[in-house]
Amino acid sequence: MLKRKIYDELLKWKNIKNKKPLVIKGLRQVGKTYIVQQFAKENYENVIYLDFRKNRELRSIFDHSFIVNDLISQITANIPYVNAIPYKTLLIFDEVQDCPNARSSLKYFYEDGRYDIICTGSLLGIKGYSQKSDNAIPVGYEEVIYMKPMDFEEFMWANGILPSTIDELKDCFLKHKEVLPATHAKMSDLFRKYICVGGMPEVVQAFIETGDLNRVLKLQRNILESYQDDFGRHLKQDNSLYVDKKELATILSVFKSIPSQLAKENKKFQFSKLDEKRKNDDFKRALEWLEDSGIISRCYALSATELPLEGNKKDDVFKVYMQDSGLFIAMLEDGTQADILNGNLLIYKGAIYENIIADAFSKMNRKLYYFHKESGLEIDFVTRFKGKCTLIEVKANNSKAKALTTILANYKHYHVDSAIKIREGNIAQIDNVLYIPHYLAFLIQEY
Repeated sequence: MLKRKIYDELLKWKNIKNKKPLVIKGLRQVGKTYIVQQFAKENYENVIYLDFRKNRELRSIFDHSFIVNDLISQITANIPYVNAIPYKTLLIFDEVQDCPNARSSLKYFYEDGRYDIICTGSLLGIKGYSQKSDNAIPVGYEEVIYMKPMDFEEFMWANGILPSTIDELKDCFLKHKEVLPATHAKMSDLFRKYICVGGMPEVVQAFIETGDLNRVLKLQRNILESYQDDFGRHLKQDNSLYVDKKELATILSVFKSIPSQLAKENKKFQFSKLDEKRKNDDFKRALEWLEDSGIISRCYALSATELPLEGNKKDDVFKVYMQDSGLFIAMLEDGTQADILNGNLLIYKGAIYENIIADAFSKMNRKLYYFHKESGLEIDFVTRFKGKCTLIEVKANNSKAKALTTILANYKHYHVDSAIKIREGNIAQIDNVLYIPHYLAFLIQEY
């Protein structure tokens, strides 16, 4: 079993008195079903599992009544060999986006209080997915958490890195002291592999078992194909699924443009680089689809390098990153994995390393921001760190960061006096700039 951080969140939820049903959102194949079933097995005497995608007949259970006793009667009648023992049973609603009425029933299960419920869904919240007019999300009657691909710390756990080693890395980061050379070399090598493998559990497991990066690439591309099967998909009022072909084409156009959009010197996402026959509003809806499904993250430009960052963002100026670096690499041509591991990439290496840092921030549930001026001055990321507006500059190697130096030298204009430069080298603190290796980016969070 791959150790996941979300397991601790599930334990905390279970120990809450009068808890609300839990809804876990996340990418398809990110491991939601597996971790919930494992958690259920280890923490409940009795479990009832409903998969609304695999067993479509179960959807009709929720079409007529939300009275809990009626629902339990229907569930136990339709699923052989299960018992609903009050106060000792966990109900799992898997792929709940395919049965909107099951999600609506959460309000009544919560008010009843006899059964714990966990729902999982991969297209929850996407506008237009469900066209059922009688469906309503039970606002205030559910707790929502997000599950994302494995971060680098989880990847270290999976690769057998000892807790003592990880604790030492955290101590070095907090005290701004160098990591031991042998550990630094090992972590740098493992991080390059993480860039290629990413955090999808099936892919990580295959890498651990075989070390075969060709197998890794095949699995990643299969996952990308399965995502594309969801593009433009909608759930009709009769619970059948259909695909809007025009919407599908638009989403595909946006999705496939991501690698080339990040190749530009100015990485701002530009609709003009897409099909000129389609309207910008269509592309905007396509971006919303990809973002709501968890496939991409948007990084917004700032009008000023000041807190609060959300108050200074430009809604119509942004960069787009993939939420899993491994899937991003899989979108590129064969041989890219080897180029990353061997250090053979040139200019595009910068885009890859920016994406992995955006990926790391996204997995911390951090909103992404950057700063750009028409003069060409640009800071890769701007974030809140230790209560201050902090510049983040990402370098694939140890090259200089001119924009960062320029802004820090002009405090009266930019109001920033701290920065972090993420690079290949070891930890160092020079004046008001903290230098850290790429593999420690997962520690840039508010403690």
